[in-house]
Amino acid sequence: MNSVNKKMLTLLAGAALFGLGAAGGVWWAQRAPATAATHAAKPTAAAEKKVLYWYDPMMPNQKFDQPGKSPFMDMQLVPKYAADAGDGNLLKIDARQAQNLGMRLATVTRIAGGRQLDLSGVVGFDEHEVSVIQTRSAGFVEKVAPLAVGDVVAPGAVLAELLVPEWTAAQQEFLVLKKHGEAELLAAARDRLRLLGMPDRLIREVEGSGKVSARIRITADRGGMLQELGVRAGMSLAAGQTVARINGLSSVWLEAALPEAQAADIKVGQAATIRLASQPGGTLPGKVTALLPALNEASRSLRVRIALPNPGGALRPGLTAQVSLQGGAQSSGQDSALAVPTEALLRTGQRTLVMLAQEQGLYQPLEVQAGREVGANTVILQGLQEGQKVVASGQFLLDSEASLKGVAARALASAPAPAPAVALHQADATIVAIYPDEVTLRHGPFKSLQMEGMTMPFALARPELAKGWKVGDKVRVSVRETEDGLVVEKLEKLPGGQP
Repeated sequence: MNSVNKKMLTLLAGAALFGLGAAGGVWWAQRAPATAATHAAKPTAAAEKKVLYWYDPMMPNQKFDQPGKSPFMDMQLVPKYAADAGDGNLLKIDARQAQNLGMRLATVTRIAGGRQLDLSGVVGFDEHEVSVIQTRSAGFVEKVAPLAVGDVVAPGAVLAELLVPEWTAAQQEFLVLKKHGEAELLAAARDRLRLLGMPDRLIREVEGSGKVSARIRITADRGGMLQELGVRAGMSLAAGQTVARINGLSSVWLEAALPEAQAADIKVGQAATIRLASQPGGTLPGKVTALLPALNEASRSLRVRIALPNPGGALRPGLTAQVSLQGGAQSSGQDSALAVPTEALLRTGQRTLVMLAQEQGLYQPLEVQAGREVGANTVILQGLQEGQKVVASGQFLLDSEASLKGVAARALASAPAPAPAVALHQADATIVAIYPDEVTLRHGPFKSLQMEGMTMPFALARPELAKGWKVGDKVRVSVRETEDGLVVEKLEKLPGGQP
């Protein structure tokens, strides 16, 4: 190939490369704007994502209007986006996460016996059937029946035999007067024997037999369990000393623990159904005879007392029982109530929450007012509606997730708190001077203020308080404390006062 042809081939190859470069440049120039537009669109979409507030993950309940560093921890505040869950009170969990958490839902249902209270109780002695046996005269114990505390005694059973020396001389005097037939002196001697503690039965025996008897048998005046036996053979007893204490068993008391939150549901006279562990399968009817006022601070419960007859002695003190009561104070005409499984409740100590399940994997922490437990369920007094779904398993993990993401629980609607009552302090006084807006009083002590009596002026809370009174009137004055001193709220007439 000659040199001319080589030059021609070189020129053609250069032209081809130039054409390819130009075509590539055109293609790149056409593509670059589209790529740039695509990249520019991404931050724009992110910018359109609405921020509800910023929060510290360690203090999720505290919300901030602006980003920045947390005042609680050395970390940046995290934005809470509206698109995360629809609003700030919802938590979004997809189906796979729900399965991994082992979540199980339960339906809010209406259950029968919603106002039934199931309590645990213990059978005890009827304290109305206590008998205390004491000596009426000083003496010596000669014999004691073979008894011990806990034994059951029959009415009239002999407990001990006493020797009462001071009866001897009084009985001899009585028998001498009986021989002389002086009725008045004999009656006086008989009264003296009674004052010495000698029972009428023994006096009649002495009078009939004509023989002195200085011994007496102490007997049980009622049947029951011997709770105390305070004598032993050879003891000396003073007058009024306790020999024995007996508790009757013809009736017993069943006392059950009632939670303080449910005390308003129970009234005296309500019917009760009793199931004893010692009598499986059987029930006993009863009625509430007392709701004791003292609160057990450890268990925060009151005692409900039910009196039960015990003719056969089958109800023994110490037996345990289950008591079913129908709450009647808040009855609404139907024995049913809304309830959820007890395991679905999250109790924080200050309030009770549930995790309410909604559509599309959304969950809402919701405050509820819980009532009594009925079996495995808990009555819901406020906060839920029949048919709603709550999380019955895995709700603790959901609650933790909600706290980390700053999802606040929806609180119960509550009525406004009543205004606190104004404390009034009272004293008796005499009006010294009275004006439209002030009264001067010579008053006695205000005991609730630890203030001694004196004469001083008081501002009147209202001008109409001055009407109808004059100097010298005796009044009962009621005042309240203010930053400017005591102010009269009420003037009342005292006996002998005007008008």
